[in-house]
Amino acid sequence: MAELHLRSVQKVYGNGFKAVHGIDLEVAEGEFMVLVGPSGCAKSTTLRMIAGLETISGGEVRIGDRVVNDLVPGKRGIAMVFQNYALYPHMKVRRNLSFGLKLKRKPKPEIERATGEVSGILEIEELLERLPKQLSGGQAQRVALGRALIKHPEVFLFDEPLSNLDAKLRASMRVRITDLHKRLRDEGRPATVVYVTHDQVEAMTMGDRICVMKDGKIMQVADPVTLYERPANAFVAGFIGMPEMNLADAVLTREGGTPRLTLAGQTVTVADGLAHRLTLADGPVTLGIRPQHVSVEADGAADAFSGEITNLEFMGHEVNLHVKIGGAVFVAVVPSDRFDRNLQRRDRVALRPNGATIHLFEAESGENVSLGGAENGSIRTTESSGRKR
Repeated sequence: MAELHLRSVQKVYGNGFKAVHGIDLEVAEGEFMVLVGPSGCAKSTTLRMIAGLETISGGEVRIGDRVVNDLVPGKRGIAMVFQNYALYPHMKVRRNLSFGLKLKRKPKPEIERATGEVSGILEIEELLERLPKQLSGGQAQRVALGRALIKHPEVFLFDEPLSNLDAKLRASMRVRITDLHKRLRDEGRPATVVYVTHDQVEAMTMGDRICVMKDGKIMQVADPVTLYERPANAFVAGFIGMPEMNLADAVLTREGGTPRLTLAGQTVTVADGLAHRLTLADGPVTLGIRPQHVSVEADGAADAFSGEITNLEFMGHEVNLHVKIGGAVFVAVVPSDRFDRNLQRRDRVALRPNGATIHLFEAESGENVSLGGAENGSIRTTESSGRKR
C-alpha cells in the first residue's frame, strides 16, 4: 500500500468552469478517507482525477513516491469500485474475480490461490459459478469489491458503491467493508482507501477521517468526532449530524463579560462555557445548536427562547420536536421516556440551549468563532487520527 498526496489539484473544463479549486489532501498509508458533500461538490470528480479517468488541469497527484498525473489508470496502482458494480455480464463470478490477474499473465496456481482467498474473505465461495444476473445487489457489490481486492492495489477507490442498495443492505455492507479494512490492517496488509459518498451516515461510521467538500473546495478534514463537536464553519456544522444542527441569525452582546444572544426579539444570557471560547466582537452571528443539546422547558422559562410547536416526529426511542422561533424552526430531540405526551402542535414551549455546546459562526464568512483561538489551528488537520474501530 502507499500514501496519497493531492497538492493544489484543479479541474477546469473547456468552457471555463472550474470544478475543483486547487485542493490539498494527504491520505496516510492504510487510512480510510471519506470524501463527502452534497451533489455537485466535485467529490466524484476528485476521485476520478486520482484514478486517471479525468485529466488534471493543475497541481499534482502523488501515489507513494510517484507523480501519476500523466499515467493511464492501469499504471497507477489503483483499483476502483463503482456504484453500478461494473461486472462482466457474460462471465461467472470466478472469472470476474480473476480476469484482471489473467490480463497480467499471472500463473494459474497464483490466480486460483488468490481467487480462493478473496472469495473466502468476502464469503462468496458459493457464488463462484453464478453469472452476475443471478446475484442480489449485495452479492454483486461483494464481487465488485473482491475484483478490486484481488489486485492488491496501492490505493482502493470507491465511488458511492452502496447507493443502489436498500437501507438494510447498505448498513450491512458498511460493516462488511469497514471490517475488511480493519482485518487487512491487523494482518499487516493495510489498505489505503478513498471512499466517496453523499451519505453523511456512511461517512461518519466508516471513515478514519472525513474530507467535507463544497463547490470544489475542502471545507474541513478531520476525524468524525472532531467534525461533529468542532465544525470549522457553518456549512460543516449543518451538513454533519442527524438531525442537522439548528442554525439561525442572532445578535451577540456581552453584559459584564457574559454573552447574551438575541433571536427574534428575545434575549437569553448564556453563562455556561461560552465566554472563554469566543474570538469575535459583539454583533451579528449565526447561532448553531445541535438538536440533542436543547432542553425543552415550560413556556416563559428563564434564559430560554419561546416558540410554537409546528410538528412532532415520533422516532421510537426519541421525539423530534419542531419549534418555530421568529423566522427559524428549531428541532429539539427529546428521549421518548422524558417527553411530555400532552404536548401537541401549536402549543408554546421554551428551548434552553446548553451554553457549553453552543456554536457561533461569523455572519459573513461562516467561520466558527466559538472554538477558542488557541485551538483553531487543529481543525484542518492532515495527520491520520489513528482511530481504531
